[in-house]
Amino acid sequence: MGMAQKKLKTQNSKLKTSMKHFLWLPFFIIIFFFKISPSFAESSYVLPYPSAMPGSVFYKLNLIKEEILKYWYFGDFGQFHFNLKQSDKYLVEAKTLFDYKQYFLANTALQKSDRYFEKIYPNLLLAHKNGKNISEKERILKNAAQKHLEELTKIRNRVPSVFEWTPEKGRPTKLNLWENFDGSIKLRQKRL
Repeated sequence: MGMAQKKLKTQNSKLKTSMKHFLWLPFFIIIFFFKISPSFAESSYVLPYPSAMPGSVFYKLNLIKEEILKYWYFGDFGQFHFNLKQSDKYLVEAKTLFDYKQYFLANTALQKSDRYFEKIYPNLLLAHKNGKNISEKERILKNAAQKHLEELTKIRNRVPSVFEWTPEKGRPTKLNLWENFDGSIKLRQKRL
């Protein structure tokens, strides 16, 4: 009986020790969830993955494809989708190039994104004049504008306000990056 009692005491001791560890578990779980809270994007709109970048052979092919597709997407809603898709694409291109400090190319891509974004709403107005229901497209445009604004704000905070780009053989070009960002932001704020 003495040996059985010792075994029982040992098992009870191990059980108490494991229970002490178990009691700490909820504490650690609570700390884990408060310390490491997931970060959710404000907008559910998803931007595309970056396509071929400037300097690539495929980039030139994409430009040719873009010119052809401009005529493939006909009609009010077709042009809506084409212009939105291109605006998204060039915004992602600009974001990637800004991340790599390729400010001249990034600024050019941002301007392209702006030009396509400007063309979106007139197509919706034309569709509305033609008697089409545009409420769903307006919601898509609003979500896209919100996502664009999120990205533009993040990028603007990481780039210099003014950048002087000097090509190998040519005169320097002064880029007012913040001024350009402000214009891009105002353009998208109109659609919220």
